[in-house]
Parts: sequence; structure tokens; C-alpha cells
Amino acid sequence: MLLVADKLTKAYGPTVALDALDLSVAPGEVVGLLGPNGSGKTTSLRLFLGFLKATSGTAILGGFDCWAQSVQARKLVTYLPGELRLYDTMTGRQLVKFLGDLRGETFGREVDDLAKRLDIDPDTPLTRMSSGMKRKVALLAVLLPKVPLIILDEPTNTLDPTMRDEFLEQIKLAKAAGKAILFSSHVLSEVEAVCDRVVILRKGKLVHHQVMSELTEFRKVSVRVKGTPPTTGPDGEAVRPDGDRVRFDYAGELPKLMAWLAAYELHDVTIEPQGLGAIYRRYHAGG
Repeated sequence: MLLVADKLTKAYGPTVALDALDLSVAPGEVVGLLGPNGSGKTTSLRLFLGFLKATSGTAILGGFDCWAQSVQARKLVTYLPGELRLYDTMTGRQLVKFLGDLRGETFGREVDDLAKRLDIDPDTPLTRMSSGMKRKVALLAVLLPKVPLIILDEPTNTLDPTMRDEFLEQIKLAKAAGKAILFSSHVLSEVEAVCDRVVILRKGKLVHHQVMSELTEFRKVSVRVKGTPPTTGPDGEAVRPDGDRVRFDYAGELPKLMAWLAAYELHDVTIEPQGLGAIYRRYHAGG
């Protein structure tokens, strides 16, 4: 594993912001970090980046302790914060070069290639850029370095829908290149699009771990039938009719579901993946 948290805990006096977090991220893997404000997401990221010292437990990145060996650990990661603070006296290209120089990395044609994909002129001064354009410059600085780990905190803030799609494509390319990505976001559709695994935090505790491929096994089924609605579903479990419509969750084999549906005269039927929303709301009502 590239990044490993073992019982990672951060307390501020009697307030525990993060409580015994166990988490790992492997090369070539995108892991989503979910939870509302105050759930411990930002605290986790700051501990991984060596910005905070853990109260107990450890965070190890590439074999280096994220606090005790923070300089070595930070050489292995790029970070996009939710709230940007950029050097407005520079152009986008100058900022990318400045940050690259700090790492001992130089960038050439790849700056223009990625800038074109992100629809941005890297030679525009940051003072003349909108918040969305500045976010694109930050993405240049995060995506270009040859590091094994990228940490993203609400990365699509201020991006328009087209650029959000392009950003998600860049994440897939980074994953294909073997990079690990830790992706904190409130936008569940984006998490579903790129993440291999998801962890949900609640009041500083990890309350759920979800392998995204397993979600495809769970379906939400809504059926409207002619005549008397069924009282049991295809798996034999009781279902509660709502007028002439029946709704239930199904995790069995699809042919079995199709055979069950064929036994009824249907007005209409809807079958869709369960998605992260229902799981997230299980722990964060209204989230």
C-alpha cells in the first residue's frame, strides 16, 4: 500500500476530530472520502500531508511517517485544497514552473497539452482569471508532477459541467498511469464515476466502507402491475405495495428478477443501480 493510516486519531482537548481511522490507498486506485462538514475529512487530509500532528496512531506515505518525516512524504504527493490561495502576481505557466522548481521538476510541452484540454491560456495573469480558471491552473499544478499520490479536496468547485467531465477523465488517466488518488467530494455522481472504493466518515469515525464494483449487484426496482400487486419479491422477501406500484431493493441474479417480472402483466418497470446516495443517507440523513 502507498498510503496507510493505522488508528489515526486527532483530538483538540475533549473534542475528537478523527477517531482511530484505518485506511489504505494502493497505487492505481482511486479512493473516495465522503462525509459532511465536521465529519473528519479535512482533518484526515491534513494529517496525511503532515500539516497536523496526530494525537495517536500513524499515517505512513511511501514508507515515510507523514509527520516525523513530512518532507520526504510530501515529495510523493500533490494536493488540491478546497479553498485556493494562489500567487496572483504570476501567470498560470509561471506558477506551474515555480511549484515544479520546488520539486526539482521541469515541464515542457505537457503544460500546453493539458492546458488545451482544460481550455485555459496558461500565460494569462492570475489576477485576470475567474475562480474557475484559477481552479484549472491549480489542476495543472496538481496533475503534471510525477508523484505517486494525488490528494483532492472538493476539486470540481467552480468548474463548469464540461470541465468537470474533463477533470474526471484526467483522474482516470492518472489512475491508468498507476497513480493513487484520494478524492474528497460532496458530489456523489463524481465519486461514483471514478472511485474504486469509498469510505464514509461520521463525527470523526469511519462508519462505512464500500467497494464500488459491489454496488452494481444492488438494484432499485419499481414495478406497476395490472391487477393485484405482488406481496413478495423475486427473492421471496415481503414487499409493501404502494397502490398498484411495488418498490424494492434487489441484490440477486438478473435472470431471476426477469422471470419474476414475466409472471405479471406490467404497466411499467424501472430498474436502476442503487448508487451511493441511499448508502450515504443511511449515515447522513438528508445528505
